[in-house]
Amino acid sequence: MIKKLLLILLVCFSSKAHSQIINEKLVEKHLTTLADDQMEGRKAGSQGIEMAAKYIESEFERIGLDKFESQNSFRQSFSSKDMSLFNVIGVLEGKSKADEYVIISAHYDHLGMKTGEKGDLIFNGANDNASGVSAVLALAEHYKTQNINERSLLFVAFTAEEMGLIGSNYFGKQINPENIIAGINIEMIGKESPFGPKTAWLTGFDRSDFGQIIQKNLEESDYSLYPDPYVNFRLFFRSDNASLARLGVPAHTFSTSPMDKDLDYHKVSDETKTLDLFTVSETIKAIAIGTLSIVNGNDTPSRIVMKKDEPFK
Repeated sequence: MIKKLLLILLVCFSSKAHSQIINEKLVEKHLTTLADDQMEGRKAGSQGIEMAAKYIESEFERIGLDKFESQNSFRQSFSSKDMSLFNVIGVLEGKSKADEYVIISAHYDHLGMKTGEKGDLIFNGANDNASGVSAVLALAEHYKTQNINERSLLFVAFTAEEMGLIGSNYFGKQINPENIIAGINIEMIGKESPFGPKTAWLTGFDRSDFGQIIQKNLEESDYSLYPDPYVNFRLFFRSDNASLARLGVPAHTFSTSPMDKDLDYHKVSDETKTLDLFTVSETIKAIAIGTLSIVNGNDTPSRIVMKKDEPFK
């Protein structure tokens, strides 16, 4: 009874704390910047994605994050397919469990621009995936302000997801997966979930107890989490969580989008005006509350075992 009361008090405190940082105004700032026409669709290797990276770096700097592995930049630079690419990584060191890492990620690239046509030519990628990057930035600011993370947090904006998880695959080769406790990936949270307001769904729910931990933490809140309802879409393998999951990390993707009814997916119509700021901000709050026991070191999700013949994007 006492343990349950403490959990209720923690959730109530957390909900209030989240609302102070995570709000629609902050979300709108990130979304409108990242999905602006000046970003030219943020295609990997383009000038547009360079502008997006600079914005993410400037926010990491403003928030007060550290660089990754003593680098002198927030960029993790590498080459692939004759392109110079870079993930953008900020670090918030943990307290009592600094050598244990939780990754909070989203891909910041999109499809770029159409050529040889008239009209709207820019794939702005507001939902896919400026919404996810907005969540990463908002959560970074939240945790920096709250100063409650016992484990170290890596805030990662992955590049070239749309080209086949290139950025996250490279990142996975540079880390020791045994030190990564969980991967919290965020993708397309700009439209109301098919389960209704203040709900989200999670890919690969049955592959670890990560989702069950989130559900437990949300029990006394206004939010709910459900398993991925689109199993035939194989979404667990189609976002950057897969690059970590194949290494055994309990890495899953949060989303809200009604994939079977999203008429803007990979279209030039995926613009900020089509998104619901309330859904974005409330989903970020739900992720913060749901993952709190992992961030503060009280829960450790079970590892993922992948079959060797399971294909990836």
